[in-house]
Amino acid sequence: LPWLDQYPPGVPARVVPAHDSALAQFVAAAAAAPDQAAVCYFDYTLSYAALDRWSDRLAAVLQQDGFAPGDRLAIYLQNMPHYLAATLAAWKLGGIVVTINPMNREFELAKLLDDARPHTLICLDTLAAAVLPRLPESTWRPQRVLSVAARALQTRNDPRLFAGAPAVPPAALATDLDAWLGALPADAAATRPAPPQADDTAFIVYTSGTTGQPKGACISHRNVVSVTTAHAAWYALARGTRVLGVAPLFHITGLCGHMALAWALGGTLVLCHRFEPGVVLDAIAEHRPQCTANAITAYIALMNQPGIDHRRLDSLTTVTSGGAPVPPSVARQVEERLGWRILNGYGLTETSSGVVIMPREGESRTDPVSGALSIGVPISGTRVWVEGEQGQRLGHDEIGELVIEGPMVAAGYWQKPQESAESMRADGFRTGDIGFMDAAGWFYIVDRKKDMINASGYKVWPREVEDVLYAHAAVREAAVVGTGDAYRGETVKAVVSLREGATATAEQLATWCRERLAAYKVPRVIDFVDELPKNASGKILRRLLRDPATETA
Repeated sequence: LPWLDQYPPGVPARVVPAHDSALAQFVAAAAAAPDQAAVCYFDYTLSYAALDRWSDRLAAVLQQDGFAPGDRLAIYLQNMPHYLAATLAAWKLGGIVVTINPMNREFELAKLLDDARPHTLICLDTLAAAVLPRLPESTWRPQRVLSVAARALQTRNDPRLFAGAPAVPPAALATDLDAWLGALPADAAATRPAPPQADDTAFIVYTSGTTGQPKGACISHRNVVSVTTAHAAWYALARGTRVLGVAPLFHITGLCGHMALAWALGGTLVLCHRFEPGVVLDAIAEHRPQCTANAITAYIALMNQPGIDHRRLDSLTTVTSGGAPVPPSVARQVEERLGWRILNGYGLTETSSGVVIMPREGESRTDPVSGALSIGVPISGTRVWVEGEQGQRLGHDEIGELVIEGPMVAAGYWQKPQESAESMRADGFRTGDIGFMDAAGWFYIVDRKKDMINASGYKVWPREVEDVLYAHAAVREAAVVGTGDAYRGETVKAVVSLREGATATAEQLATWCRERLAAYKVPRVIDFVDELPKNASGKILRRLLRDPATETA
Protein backbone atom coordinates (compact mmCIF):
# COMPACT_ATOMS: atom_id res chain seq x y z
CA LEU A 1 0.00 0.00 0.00
CA PRO A 2 1.92 3.06 -1.20
CA TRP A 3 0.19 5.50 1.14
CA LEU A 4 1.63 3.86 4.27
CA ASP A 5 4.90 5.68 3.56
CA GLN A 6 3.04 8.96 4.15
CA TYR A 7 1.77 8.01 7.62
CA PRO A 8 2.83 10.25 10.52
CA PRO A 9 5.17 8.68 13.10
CA GLY A 10 3.32 6.40 15.50
CA VAL A 11 0.21 5.94 13.36
CA PRO A 12 -0.41 2.22 12.72
CA ALA A 13 -1.70 0.70 9.49
CA ARG A 14 -4.65 -0.66 11.45
CA VAL A 15 -6.25 0.37 14.72
CA VAL A 16 -8.21 -1.82 17.14
CA PRO A 17 -10.95 0.02 19.08
CA ALA A 18 -10.90 -0.48 22.83
CA HIS A 19 -14.70 -0.87 22.92
CA ASP A 20 -17.36 -2.64 20.88
CA SER A 21 -19.88 0.20 20.93
CA ALA A 22 -20.09 3.96 21.01
CA LEU A 23 -22.08 3.68 24.25
CA ALA A 24 -19.24 1.72 25.85
CA GLN A 25 -16.83 4.48 24.75
CA PHE A 26 -18.94 7.03 26.62
CA VAL A 27 -19.38 4.85 29.71
CA ALA A 28 -15.62 4.31 29.94
CA ALA A 29 -14.98 8.07 29.64
CA ALA A 30 -17.56 8.83 32.35
CA ALA A 31 -16.04 6.22 34.68
CA ALA A 32 -12.48 7.46 34.13
CA ALA A 33 -13.20 11.17 34.67
CA PRO A 34 -16.76 11.76 35.96
CA ASP A 35 -16.09 15.42 36.75
CA GLN A 36 -14.60 16.20 33.32
CA ALA A 37 -16.75 18.63 31.32
CA ALA A 38 -18.62 16.65 28.67
CA VAL A 39 -20.11 19.72 27.00
CA CYS A 40 -19.77 23.50 27.08
CA TYR A 41 -22.72 25.46 25.71
CA PHE A 42 -22.37 29.24 26.11
CA ASP A 43 -22.46 29.73 29.92
CA TYR A 44 -23.62 26.17 30.62
CA THR A 45 -21.25 23.29 31.42
CA LEU A 46 -22.22 19.65 32.03
CA SER A 47 -19.92 16.95 33.45
CA TYR A 48 -19.71 13.37 32.23
CA ALA A 49 -21.35 12.14 35.44
CA ALA A 50 -24.23 14.61 35.08
CA LEU A 51 -24.74 13.72 31.40
CA ASP A 52 -24.77 10.04 32.33
CA ARG A 53 -27.46 10.65 34.99
CA TRP A 54 -29.50 12.84 32.63
CA SER A 55 -29.52 10.20 29.92
CA ASP A 56 -30.42 7.54 32.53
CA ARG A 57 -33.52 9.52 33.51
CA LEU A 58 -34.50 10.08 29.90
CA ALA A 59 -34.08 6.36 29.25
CA ALA A 60 -36.36 5.61 32.20
CA VAL A 61 -39.23 7.79 30.94
CA LEU A 62 -38.82 6.53 27.38
CA GLN A 63 -39.03 2.94 28.59
CA GLN A 64 -42.14 3.73 30.62
CA ASP A 65 -43.57 5.16 27.42
CA GLY A 66 -43.03 1.86 25.61
CA PHE A 67 -39.68 2.47 23.89
CA ALA A 68 -38.08 -0.94 23.27
CA PRO A 69 -34.88 -2.36 21.72
CA GLY A 70 -34.78 -1.68 17.99
CA ASP A 71 -37.12 1.33 18.24
CA ARG A 72 -36.06 4.58 16.64
CA LEU A 73 -35.64 7.91 18.41
CA ALA A 74 -35.69 10.82 15.95
CA ILE A 75 -33.86 14.02 16.93
CA TYR A 76 -34.93 17.28 15.24
CA LEU A 77 -32.77 19.79 17.15
CA GLN A 78 -29.99 22.28 16.70
CA ASN A 79 -26.59 21.61 18.33
CA MET A 80 -27.70 21.49 21.96
CA PRO A 81 -26.78 19.35 24.99
CA HIS A 82 -30.17 17.60 24.70
CA TYR A 83 -28.82 15.93 21.55
CA LEU A 84 -26.18 14.12 23.60
CA ALA A 85 -28.58 12.99 26.33
CA ALA A 86 -31.15 11.74 23.82
CA THR A 87 -28.53 9.78 21.86
CA LEU A 88 -27.23 8.04 24.98
CA ALA A 89 -30.75 7.32 26.27
CA ALA A 90 -31.72 5.61 23.02
CA TRP A 91 -28.57 3.47 23.07
CA LYS A 92 -29.08 2.52 26.70
CA LEU A 93 -32.44 1.05 25.66
CA GLY A 94 -31.05 -0.74 22.61
CA GLY A 95 -32.55 1.85 20.28
CA ILE A 96 -31.43 3.63 17.12
CA VAL A 97 -30.98 7.39 16.74
CA VAL A 98 -32.45 8.98 13.60
CA THR A 99 -31.03 12.43 12.88
CA ILE A 100 -33.15 15.08 11.15
CA ASN A 101 -31.98 18.39 9.71
CA PRO A 102 -33.67 21.21 11.71
CA MET A 103 -33.92 23.17 8.45
CA ASN A 104 -36.32 20.54 7.08
CA ARG A 105 -39.90 21.64 6.70
CA GLU A 106 -43.08 19.59 6.69
CA PHE A 107 -42.64 17.97 3.25
CA GLU A 108 -39.08 16.82 4.02
CA LEU A 109 -39.88 15.82 7.60
CA ALA A 110 -42.84 13.74 6.46
CA LYS A 111 -40.65 11.67 4.13
CA LEU A 112 -38.20 10.88 6.92
CA LEU A 113 -40.90 10.03 9.45
CA ASP A 114 -42.58 7.72 6.96
CA ASP A 115 -39.27 6.00 6.22
CA ALA A 116 -37.81 5.63 9.73
CA ARG A 117 -41.13 5.32 11.63
CA PRO A 118 -39.68 6.50 14.96
CA HIS A 119 -41.32 5.69 18.26
CA THR A 120 -40.34 9.09 19.66
CA LEU A 121 -39.50 12.48 18.14
CA ILE A 122 -37.53 15.10 20.09
CA CYS A 123 -37.67 18.54 18.49
CA LEU A 124 -37.28 22.25 19.12
CA ASP A 125 -40.39 23.95 20.40
CA THR A 126 -40.20 26.39 17.48
CA LEU A 127 -40.28 23.49 15.02
CA ALA A 128 -43.05 21.72 16.90
CA ALA A 129 -45.14 24.88 16.66
CA ALA A 130 -44.32 25.78 13.05
CA VAL A 131 -43.88 22.43 11.28
CA LEU A 132 -45.80 19.66 13.03
CA PRO A 133 -49.29 21.17 12.51
CA ARG A 134 -48.61 21.26 8.75
CA LEU A 135 -47.63 17.63 8.31
CA PRO A 136 -49.86 15.74 5.84
CA GLU A 137 -52.55 13.67 7.53
CA SER A 138 -51.09 10.44 6.13
CA THR A 139 -47.67 11.02 7.75
CA TRP A 140 -46.38 8.47 10.26
CA ARG A 141 -46.99 9.84 13.76
CA PRO A 142 -44.51 9.04 16.54
CA GLN A 143 -46.08 7.73 19.71
CA ARG A 144 -44.57 10.64 21.61
CA VAL A 145 -43.29 14.09 20.56
CA LEU A 146 -41.06 15.82 23.10
CA SER A 147 -40.24 19.51 22.69
CA VAL A 148 -37.16 21.39 23.86
CA ALA A 149 -37.10 25.17 24.34
CA ALA A 150 -34.76 26.81 21.86
CA ARG A 151 -33.23 28.90 24.65
CA ALA A 152 -32.83 26.03 27.11
CA LEU A 153 -29.73 25.48 29.30
CA GLN A 154 -28.11 28.89 28.77
CA THR A 155 -28.90 32.41 29.91
CA ARG A 156 -27.13 34.64 27.38
CA ASN A 157 -29.85 34.44 24.71
CA ASP A 158 -27.46 35.85 22.12
CA PRO A 159 -29.63 37.85 19.67
CA ARG A 160 -27.48 36.60 16.79
CA LEU A 161 -29.06 33.20 17.44
CA PHE A 162 -32.11 33.59 19.64
CA ALA A 163 -33.83 36.73 18.35
CA GLY A 164 -37.63 36.69 18.43
CA ALA A 165 -40.15 35.43 20.93
CA PRO A 166 -39.99 31.70 21.71
CA ALA A 167 -42.74 29.58 20.21
CA VAL A 168 -44.75 27.20 22.37
CA PRO A 169 -46.26 24.19 20.63
CA PRO A 170 -49.84 23.18 21.42
CA ALA A 171 -49.97 20.64 24.27
CA ALA A 172 -51.82 18.28 21.94
CA LEU A 173 -48.80 18.10 19.64
CA ALA A 174 -45.84 17.91 22.01
CA THR A 175 -44.83 17.30 25.62
CA ASP A 176 -42.19 19.52 27.18
CA LEU A 177 -39.18 17.25 27.65
CA ASP A 178 -37.68 18.94 30.69
CA ALA A 179 -41.04 19.08 32.48
CA TRP A 180 -41.64 15.41 31.63
CA LEU A 181 -38.31 14.48 33.17
CA GLY A 182 -39.01 16.62 36.21
CA ALA A 183 -42.13 14.60 36.99
CA LEU A 184 -40.13 11.37 37.17
CA PRO A 185 -39.54 9.95 40.69
CA ALA A 186 -35.98 10.51 41.86
CA ASP A 187 -35.24 6.78 42.11
CA ALA A 188 -36.74 5.81 38.75
CA ALA A 189 -34.44 3.82 36.50
CA ALA A 190 -34.76 1.95 33.24
CA THR A 191 -34.41 -1.80 33.02
CA ARG A 192 -31.40 -2.10 30.74
CA PRO A 193 -31.51 -4.58 27.86
CA ALA A 194 -28.34 -6.22 26.61
CA PRO A 195 -25.76 -3.54 25.69
CA PRO A 196 -25.37 -2.64 22.01
CA GLN A 197 -23.25 -4.99 19.95
CA ALA A 198 -20.69 -3.91 17.36
CA ASP A 199 -22.95 -4.60 14.38
CA ASP A 200 -26.06 -2.99 15.87
CA THR A 201 -27.16 0.22 14.20
CA ALA A 202 -26.26 3.32 16.22
CA PHE A 203 -27.51 6.02 13.82
CA ILE A 204 -29.69 6.30 10.75
CA VAL A 205 -28.27 9.29 8.88
CA TYR A 206 -30.03 10.44 5.73
CA THR A 207 -27.84 11.29 2.78
CA SER A 208 -28.27 14.62 1.03
CA GLY A 209 -29.63 13.21 -2.22
CA THR A 210 -31.04 15.65 -4.73
CA THR A 211 -34.22 13.88 -5.76
CA GLY A 212 -36.32 10.83 -5.02
CA GLN A 213 -36.81 9.07 -1.72
CA PRO A 214 -34.34 9.62 1.11
CA LYS A 215 -31.71 6.99 1.87
CA GLY A 216 -30.84 6.42 5.50
CA ALA A 217 -27.31 5.10 5.95
CA CYS A 218 -27.22 2.61 8.83
CA ILE A 219 -24.13 3.59 10.84
CA SER A 220 -23.22 0.76 13.20
CA HIS A 221 -21.50 0.97 16.56
CA ARG A 222 -18.50 -0.71 14.91
CA ASN A 223 -18.42 2.07 12.31
CA VAL A 224 -18.45 4.74 15.05
CA VAL A 225 -15.75 3.27 17.28
CA SER A 226 -13.56 2.44 14.27
CA VAL A 227 -13.61 5.92 12.78
CA THR A 228 -13.18 7.74 16.10
CA THR A 229 -10.29 5.49 17.14
CA ALA A 230 -8.63 6.06 13.75
CA HIS A 231 -9.13 9.84 13.95
CA ALA A 232 -7.70 10.02 17.46
CA ALA A 233 -4.56 8.22 16.27
CA TRP A 234 -4.30 10.09 12.96
CA TYR A 235 -4.42 13.53 14.58
CA ALA A 236 -2.49 12.45 17.73
CA LEU A 237 -5.28 13.83 19.93
CA ALA A 238 -4.71 13.68 23.68
CA ARG A 239 -7.16 12.52 26.33
CA GLY A 240 -9.40 15.38 27.37
CA THR A 241 -9.13 17.22 24.04
CA ARG A 242 -11.73 19.96 23.51
CA VAL A 243 -13.65 19.48 20.27
CA LEU A 244 -15.40 22.42 18.59
CA GLY A 245 -18.72 20.99 17.38
CA VAL A 246 -19.66 23.46 14.66
CA ALA A 247 -20.85 20.94 12.05
CA PRO A 248 -24.54 20.15 12.68
CA LEU A 249 -25.11 17.09 14.83
CA PHE A 250 -27.62 15.66 12.37
CA HIS A 251 -24.71 15.40 9.91
CA ILE A 252 -22.16 12.56 9.97
CA THR A 253 -19.31 15.01 10.72
CA GLY A 254 -21.16 16.32 13.76
CA LEU A 255 -22.07 12.85 14.98
CA CYS A 256 -18.76 11.02 14.49
CA GLY A 257 -16.24 13.81 13.91
CA HIS A 258 -17.42 15.86 16.89
CA MET A 259 -19.73 14.18 19.42
CA ALA A 260 -18.50 10.57 19.31
CA LEU A 261 -14.88 11.68 18.90
CA ALA A 262 -15.13 13.75 22.08
CA TRP A 263 -16.44 10.70 23.95
CA ALA A 264 -13.69 8.49 22.53
CA LEU A 265 -11.16 10.98 23.90
CA GLY A 266 -12.92 11.60 27.21
CA GLY A 267 -12.94 15.19 25.98
CA THR A 268 -15.22 18.21 25.98
CA LEU A 269 -17.63 19.07 23.17
CA VAL A 270 -18.09 22.81 22.60
CA LEU A 271 -21.48 23.60 21.03
CA CYS A 272 -22.83 26.86 19.58
CA HIS A 273 -26.50 25.97 18.81
CA ARG A 274 -25.96 26.58 15.08
CA PHE A 275 -23.32 28.09 12.84
CA GLU A 276 -23.09 31.87 13.06
CA PRO A 277 -19.55 33.14 12.32
CA GLY A 278 -19.33 35.73 15.08
CA VAL A 279 -20.75 33.34 17.67
CA VAL A 280 -18.29 30.61 16.66
CA LEU A 281 -15.31 32.96 16.94
CA ASP A 282 -16.49 34.03 20.40
CA ALA A 283 -16.84 30.37 21.46
CA ILE A 284 -13.29 29.62 20.33
CA ALA A 285 -11.96 32.53 22.36
CA GLU A 286 -13.96 31.56 25.45
CA HIS A 287 -13.74 27.76 25.54
CA ARG A 288 -10.38 27.27 23.78
CA PRO A 289 -11.14 24.13 21.73
CA GLN A 290 -8.22 22.30 20.15
CA CYS A 291 -9.70 20.55 17.12
CA THR A 292 -12.59 20.90 14.69
CA ALA A 293 -13.83 19.81 11.27
CA ASN A 294 -15.96 21.91 8.92
CA ALA A 295 -16.84 22.46 5.30
CA ILE A 296 -14.58 24.97 3.58
CA THR A 297 -17.51 27.41 3.30
CA ALA A 298 -17.53 27.71 7.10
CA TYR A 299 -13.86 28.76 7.12
CA ILE A 300 -14.55 31.25 4.33
CA ALA A 301 -17.31 32.81 6.45
CA LEU A 302 -15.07 32.92 9.53
CA MET A 303 -12.11 34.53 7.78
CA ASN A 304 -14.38 37.24 6.34
CA GLN A 305 -15.45 38.40 9.80
CA PRO A 306 -14.09 41.84 10.74
CA GLY A 307 -11.57 42.40 13.52
CA ILE A 308 -10.10 38.89 13.70
CA ASP A 309 -7.45 38.48 16.42
CA HIS A 310 -5.20 35.43 15.88
CA ARG A 311 -4.42 35.27 19.59
CA ARG A 312 -8.07 34.48 20.36
CA LEU A 313 -8.03 31.57 17.90
CA ASP A 314 -4.66 29.94 18.52
CA SER A 315 -6.02 27.09 20.67
CA LEU A 316 -7.19 25.34 17.48
CA THR A 317 -4.26 23.26 16.31
CA THR A 318 -6.09 20.48 14.43
CA VAL A 319 -8.32 22.01 11.77
CA THR A 320 -9.79 19.79 9.08
CA SER A 321 -12.12 20.28 6.15
CA GLY A 322 -14.28 17.92 4.13
CA GLY A 323 -17.63 17.65 2.41
CA ALA A 324 -16.63 19.95 -0.45
CA PRO A 325 -13.43 20.54 -2.45
CA VAL A 326 -10.89 22.93 -0.93
CA PRO A 327 -9.38 25.32 -3.50
CA PRO A 328 -5.65 25.73 -2.76
CA SER A 329 -5.98 29.52 -2.85
CA VAL A 330 -8.64 29.44 -0.14
CA ALA A 331 -6.54 27.14 2.05
CA ARG A 332 -3.72 29.69 1.85
CA GLN A 333 -6.07 32.55 2.73
CA VAL A 334 -7.41 30.69 5.79
CA GLU A 335 -3.87 30.14 7.05
CA GLU A 336 -2.98 33.81 6.49
CA ARG A 337 -6.11 35.30 8.06
CA LEU A 338 -7.00 32.79 10.80
CA GLY A 339 -3.63 31.17 11.46
CA TRP A 340 -4.98 27.65 10.83
CA ARG A 341 -3.41 25.10 8.52
CA ILE A 342 -6.30 23.14 7.03
CA LEU A 343 -5.93 19.38 6.82
CA ASN A 344 -8.00 18.54 3.77
CA GLY A 345 -9.95 15.30 3.90
CA TYR A 346 -12.64 13.21 2.30
CA GLY A 347 -15.46 11.02 3.50
CA LEU A 348 -19.16 10.42 3.10
CA THR A 349 -22.14 9.66 5.29
CA GLU A 350 -21.68 6.02 4.30
CA THR A 351 -18.05 6.01 5.54
CA SER A 352 -18.95 7.47 8.95
CA SER A 353 -17.07 10.75 8.17
CA GLY A 354 -13.52 11.29 6.88
CA VAL A 355 -11.48 8.26 5.79
CA VAL A 356 -8.97 9.87 3.40
CA ILE A 357 -7.16 12.72 5.18
CA MET A 358 -3.96 14.72 4.84
CA PRO A 359 -1.23 13.68 7.29
CA ARG A 360 -0.87 16.05 10.22
CA GLU A 361 2.78 16.68 9.36
CA GLY A 362 4.45 17.82 6.16
CA GLU A 363 3.30 20.04 3.34
CA SER A 364 -0.02 19.92 1.54
CA ARG A 365 0.21 18.05 -1.75
CA THR A 366 -1.09 19.69 -4.95
CA ASP A 367 -1.43 17.94 -8.30
CA PRO A 368 0.94 19.69 -10.72
CA VAL A 369 -1.35 19.09 -13.71
CA SER A 370 -4.81 20.08 -12.44
CA GLY A 371 -3.73 22.23 -9.49
CA ALA A 372 -6.12 20.29 -7.23
CA LEU A 373 -5.34 20.05 -3.52
CA SER A 374 -4.94 16.44 -2.43
CA ILE A 375 -7.53 15.00 -0.07
CA GLY A 376 -4.72 13.04 1.59
CA VAL A 377 -4.22 9.32 2.05
CA PRO A 378 -6.42 6.52 3.46
CA ILE A 379 -6.33 6.49 7.26
CA SER A 380 -5.67 3.45 9.45
CA GLY A 381 -7.73 0.41 8.48
CA THR A 382 -9.00 1.92 5.20
CA ARG A 383 -8.32 0.73 1.65
CA VAL A 384 -9.16 2.91 -1.35
CA TRP A 385 -8.73 2.30 -5.06
CA VAL A 386 -9.90 3.72 -8.38
CA GLU A 387 -12.13 1.83 -10.82
CA GLY A 388 -12.84 2.40 -14.50
CA GLU A 389 -16.24 2.31 -16.16
CA GLN A 390 -16.00 -1.46 -16.68
CA GLY A 391 -15.10 -2.09 -13.04
CA GLN A 392 -11.39 -2.58 -13.72
CA ARG A 393 -8.83 -1.26 -11.24
CA LEU A 394 -6.92 1.68 -12.64
CA GLY A 395 -3.28 2.58 -12.24
CA HIS A 396 -1.52 5.70 -10.98
CA ASP A 397 -2.89 9.02 -12.25
CA GLU A 398 -5.79 7.32 -14.09
CA ILE A 399 -9.15 8.96 -13.43
CA GLY A 400 -12.10 6.84 -12.30
CA GLU A 401 -14.55 6.18 -9.46
CA LEU A 402 -13.24 5.93 -5.89
CA VAL A 403 -14.06 2.68 -4.08
CA ILE A 404 -13.62 2.35 -0.29
CA GLU A 405 -13.30 -0.67 1.98
CA GLY A 406 -12.89 -0.75 5.76
CA PRO A 407 -14.61 -1.01 9.16
CA MET A 408 -15.96 2.55 8.85
CA VAL A 409 -18.17 1.70 5.84
CA ALA A 410 -21.88 1.30 6.59
CA ALA A 411 -23.45 -2.08 5.86
CA GLY A 412 -26.40 -0.61 3.98
CA TYR A 413 -29.34 1.76 3.80
CA TRP A 414 -32.37 1.52 6.06
CA GLN A 415 -34.92 -0.84 4.46
CA LYS A 416 -33.42 -0.39 0.98
CA PRO A 417 -31.82 -3.72 0.05
CA GLN A 418 -31.52 -2.95 -3.67
CA GLU A 419 -29.73 0.37 -3.18
CA SER A 420 -27.56 -1.24 -0.49
CA ALA A 421 -26.53 -4.06 -2.82
CA GLU A 422 -25.69 -1.61 -5.61
CA SER A 423 -23.40 0.59 -3.49
CA MET A 424 -22.20 -1.43 -0.47
CA ARG A 425 -20.78 -4.41 -2.31
CA ALA A 426 -18.65 -7.10 -0.71
CA ASP A 427 -15.67 -5.75 -2.65
CA GLY A 428 -16.06 -2.13 -1.55
CA PHE A 429 -18.37 0.89 -1.42
CA ARG A 430 -18.86 2.72 -4.71
CA THR A 431 -18.70 6.40 -3.83
CA GLY A 432 -19.85 8.05 -7.06
CA ASP A 433 -16.89 10.43 -6.75
CA ILE A 434 -14.32 10.73 -9.52
CA GLY A 435 -10.63 11.01 -8.74
CA PHE A 436 -7.20 9.43 -9.00
CA MET A 437 -4.21 8.28 -6.94
CA ASP A 438 -0.64 9.32 -7.67
CA ALA A 439 2.38 7.02 -7.43
CA ALA A 440 3.03 7.97 -3.79
CA GLY A 441 -0.49 7.04 -2.64
CA TRP A 442 -1.99 10.55 -2.47
CA PHE A 443 -5.59 10.83 -3.63
CA TYR A 444 -7.31 13.65 -5.50
CA ILE A 445 -11.00 14.31 -6.18
CA VAL A 446 -11.96 15.53 -9.63
CA ASP A 447 -15.74 15.76 -9.15
CA ARG A 448 -18.99 13.90 -8.74
CA LYS A 449 -20.04 11.70 -11.66
CA LYS A 450 -23.29 13.61 -12.09
CA ASP A 451 -21.58 17.04 -12.07
CA MET A 452 -19.44 16.48 -15.17
CA ILE A 453 -20.28 18.95 -17.98
CA ASN A 454 -20.25 17.72 -21.58
CA ALA A 455 -19.49 20.69 -23.83
CA SER A 456 -19.41 19.58 -27.47
CA GLY A 457 -18.00 16.24 -26.39
CA TYR A 458 -15.33 17.75 -24.14
CA LYS A 459 -15.51 16.80 -20.46
CA VAL A 460 -15.37 19.74 -18.06
CA TRP A 461 -15.08 19.07 -14.34
CA PRO A 462 -16.60 22.00 -12.37
CA ARG A 463 -14.01 21.67 -9.63
CA GLU A 464 -11.16 22.73 -11.94
CA VAL A 465 -12.97 25.89 -13.08
CA GLU A 466 -14.01 26.73 -9.52
CA ASP A 467 -10.41 26.54 -8.32
CA VAL A 468 -9.41 29.13 -10.92
CA LEU A 469 -12.26 31.45 -9.93
CA TYR A 470 -11.40 31.17 -6.23
CA ALA A 471 -7.90 32.39 -7.00
CA HIS A 472 -9.31 35.76 -8.17
CA ALA A 473 -8.98 38.39 -5.44
CA ALA A 474 -12.61 39.58 -5.76
CA VAL A 475 -14.25 36.13 -5.52
CA ARG A 476 -15.61 34.97 -2.19
CA GLU A 477 -17.44 31.82 -3.35
CA ALA A 478 -18.02 30.16 -6.70
CA ALA A 479 -19.96 27.24 -8.14
CA VAL A 480 -19.81 25.91 -11.70
CA VAL A 481 -22.59 23.93 -13.39
CA GLY A 482 -23.68 22.94 -16.86
CA THR A 483 -26.31 24.95 -18.69
CA GLY A 484 -28.12 24.41 -21.97
CA ASP A 485 -26.50 25.68 -25.18
CA ALA A 486 -28.06 25.54 -28.64
CA TYR A 487 -24.71 24.92 -30.35
CA ARG A 488 -22.72 22.87 -27.82
CA GLY A 489 -25.64 21.08 -26.18
CA GLU A 490 -24.22 22.09 -22.82
CA THR A 491 -21.80 24.78 -21.76
CA VAL A 492 -20.16 26.10 -18.63
CA LYS A 493 -21.97 28.43 -16.24
CA ALA A 494 -20.43 30.03 -13.14
CA VAL A 495 -22.34 31.51 -10.23
CA VAL A 496 -20.21 33.82 -8.09
CA SER A 497 -20.45 35.85 -4.91
CA LEU A 498 -17.93 38.64 -4.38
CA ARG A 499 -16.02 39.71 -1.30
CA GLU A 500 -17.43 42.66 0.58
CA GLY A 501 -16.28 45.88 -1.09
CA ALA A 502 -14.81 44.05 -4.11
CA THR A 503 -15.90 44.53 -7.72
CA ALA A 504 -15.56 42.41 -10.84
CA THR A 505 -17.49 42.06 -14.06
CA ALA A 506 -18.43 38.90 -15.90
CA GLU A 507 -16.01 39.80 -18.67
CA GLN A 508 -13.15 40.33 -16.20
CA LEU A 509 -13.73 36.92 -14.63
CA ALA A 510 -14.06 35.26 -18.04
CA THR A 511 -10.75 36.83 -19.09
CA TRP A 512 -9.15 35.60 -15.85
CA CYS A 513 -10.31 32.06 -16.65
CA ARG A 514 -9.35 32.31 -20.33
CA GLU A 515 -5.76 33.05 -19.33
CA ARG A 516 -5.62 29.92 -17.18
CA LEU A 517 -7.90 27.32 -18.79
CA ALA A 518 -8.54 25.69 -22.14
CA ALA A 519 -11.13 27.61 -24.15
CA TYR A 520 -13.89 25.00 -23.76
CA LYS A 521 -13.61 25.23 -19.93
CA VAL A 522 -14.10 29.00 -19.74
CA PRO A 523 -17.54 29.95 -18.37
CA ARG A 524 -19.81 31.28 -21.13
CA VAL A 525 -22.34 32.45 -18.55
CA ILE A 526 -21.39 34.17 -15.28
CA ASP A 527 -24.08 35.15 -12.80
CA PHE A 528 -23.56 37.12 -9.58
CA VAL A 529 -25.45 36.45 -6.33
CA ASP A 530 -25.15 37.70 -2.76
CA GLU A 531 -25.06 34.18 -1.33
CA LEU A 532 -24.74 30.77 -2.92
CA PRO A 533 -27.29 28.17 -1.78
CA LYS A 534 -25.94 25.70 0.78
CA ASN A 535 -27.16 22.82 2.86
CA ALA A 536 -26.93 22.89 6.64
CA SER A 537 -23.41 21.45 6.62
CA GLY A 538 -22.20 24.31 4.41
CA LYS A 539 -21.90 22.40 1.16
CA ILE A 540 -22.79 24.48 -1.90
CA LEU A 541 -25.85 23.04 -3.65
CA ARG A 542 -24.94 23.01 -7.31
CA ARG A 543 -28.26 21.37 -8.20
CA LEU A 544 -30.13 24.54 -7.25
CA LEU A 545 -28.03 26.50 -9.74
CA ARG A 546 -28.63 24.29 -12.74
CA ASP A 547 -31.26 24.98 -15.37
CA PRO A 548 -34.23 22.59 -14.96
CA ALA A 549 -33.63 21.31 -18.49
CA THR A 550 -30.12 20.13 -17.57
CA GLU A 551 -30.95 18.76 -14.12
CA THR A 552 -30.99 14.98 -14.43
CA ALA A 553 -29.69 13.85 -11.05
